[in-house]
Amino acid sequence: MRQILLDTETTGLEPKHGHRIIEIGCVEIVNRRKTDKHFHVYLNPDREIEDGAFDVHGISNEYLADKPRFADIAKEFIDFIRNSELIIHNAPFDVGFINAELKQLGKKWGKVEDYCSVVDTLKMARDKHPGQKNSLDALCKRYEIDNSQRDLHGALLDAQILLDVYLTMTGGQETLGFDSSESNIANSTNNKIQLDTNRISLPLIEPTEEELEAHMQRLNAIREQNGKCLWLKRE
Repeated sequence: MRQILLDTETTGLEPKHGHRIIEIGCVEIVNRRKTDKHFHVYLNPDREIEDGAFDVHGISNEYLADKPRFADIAKEFIDFIRNSELIIHNAPFDVGFINAELKQLGKKWGKVEDYCSVVDTLKMARDKHPGQKNSLDALCKRYEIDNSQRDLHGALLDAQILLDVYLTMTGGQETLGFDSSESNIANSTNNKIQLDTNRISLPLIEPTEEELEAHMQRLNAIREQNGKCLWLKRE
């Protein structure tokens, strides 16, 4: 399954008031694993950025003066998201802005929903954590995800952070190395995995003297730091 984590930055809060998109960031995952494909662009909005919006993302009109317009990148963007599942935090906001940009290009461009499906992770978080803060920063804190680089909002950075939040919120990475039949067993109603051990042959690799030495040094360091080490007692 191909999914796209998407975020945008804008000149203000309401497309109906003429506000425009100034940055789009997208990160691709396939079968819940990040690929090396992404889409990132800054856009000239042909209008001033509100002070409140600038305080959030720090992107100035001067910086955007020589950037392309949405019309210049629309086809490339649509081709990137086509036939995917868009994962967006507060999806109505971003989708509303993208649809407003598409509308300016003409009816033949349609809407985001004509090209892909959309999942709102803010709604997912509210259902999962009712009555709690569910901003992207709050979810990073709850799930112990490092967002220390996020002094200001940025579309590509936020899309990458959303990737970690989404995978954690929905159960982490897929199983490692199981074939499709074993994966189906893992997703069955009893959530138990039964493997045929007769067809599994795993080699036994003994540690080297250097590896054993490094292991003991690590255990001793843990004991010195914490005052005890359960693994040393077992050994």
